[in-house]
Amino acid sequence: MVAAAATSAFFPITSSPDSSGSKGKKLGNGSTNLGGILKPSASSGGLQVRANAQAHPKINGTSVVMTPVEGFKDEDAVSPPPPRTFINQLPDWSMLLAAITTIFLAAEKQWMMLDWKPRRPDMLIDPFGIGRIVQDGLVFRQNFSIRSYEIGADRTASVETLMNHLQETAINHCKSAGLLGDGFGATPGMCKKNLIWVVTRMQVVVDRYPTWGDVVQVDTWVSASGKNGMRRDWLVSNSKTGEILTRATSVWVMMNKLTRRLSKIPEEVRGEIQPHFMDCDPIVAEDSRKLVKLDDSTAEYVRKGLTPRWNDLDVNQHVNNVKYIGWILESTPLPIVENHMLCSMTLEYRRECGRDSVLQSLTAVSDAGAGDMVNVGEIECQHLLRLEEGSEIVRGRTQWRPKNAERFGKMGRIPAQSA
Repeated sequence: MVAAAATSAFFPITSSPDSSGSKGKKLGNGSTNLGGILKPSASSGGLQVRANAQAHPKINGTSVVMTPVEGFKDEDAVSPPPPRTFINQLPDWSMLLAAITTIFLAAEKQWMMLDWKPRRPDMLIDPFGIGRIVQDGLVFRQNFSIRSYEIGADRTASVETLMNHLQETAINHCKSAGLLGDGFGATPGMCKKNLIWVVTRMQVVVDRYPTWGDVVQVDTWVSASGKNGMRRDWLVSNSKTGEILTRATSVWVMMNKLTRRLSKIPEEVRGEIQPHFMDCDPIVAEDSRKLVKLDDSTAEYVRKGLTPRWNDLDVNQHVNNVKYIGWILESTPLPIVENHMLCSMTLEYRRECGRDSVLQSLTAVSDAGAGDMVNVGEIECQHLLRLEEGSEIVRGRTQWRPKNAERFGKMGRIPAQSA
């Protein structure tokens, strides 16, 4: 081994007096020990001097010279080895050092096989997306890397991807603040009373969608909303440039998960969440315009037969609110989706639906964009998601602006071999 060879260069290996072939022998039948330098001779019955005989022994500091013994031949005698020094008297550590080196090399190999280190400098900021509390303990911040399966035909992240990031940071905020009980986003006091949070209204404004490889930073915080509500805001930005990408605000209320009825905030729960409230205005100005209720006579586009899958349900056994957004866009005209970008969205959640529900998605386009959906400027759409029997699930309003065709064209196409 390399370590053994290197060690041997500095610590020469000396022959042990008790090594094979040099066991202690006695002269004739006497008891005088000559340091193991003699052995019986097969031919004459006497003793011969070993080739690796040791230096002359000392008695009281005086060197004792061995006189030739009768029966020895001069040619059998050898010159004594050089005197011992500090170096050649050191013990043989080469095997121990070699073993230690082997252990360290094996440990280093295992460590390198983990290969956890980030490949790009922009991933050094919270590379594992764990998140942390900032700004006096009232704001939760988490980073997300946009992955290839989160982008769509426009090469940008979908609105569902952004909404999932908002939802994830909300839950992690509760967990980091120590407010996560046995429920999903419910405090310990809420769990005792079978209460859960449900969203009633959400506004989202998108300035720009991130693309593959971007690392986005999501900040979220909570505030009071009336006597029995909570407002949660989000700010999404590019973690490298600081550019603001998305702003969102929402209102949440409590619901009993057994009776499925809305509930007031108990004092015990209020004491848990109130210390985490920020006293600030919503990050998005409230759109006070009333959302239109569509029906078969006012809706221009209808998508029927929408049913939730098992994976669309959350731990509270109702459809995740992000899924509602995807259903709303199911009835949006394709020319709008292809030529415009969703830049704002206002949603009112009116009731939940379960896994056995069958839904319909209705959309009406504003008069300004009803004629030419390709070349017109901004377009506004009204939406309704309802059960087949007529009960409203979500009302919505979306705004769309033309895509930047010049910027999209410069991006080029993905090579066929890397697709």
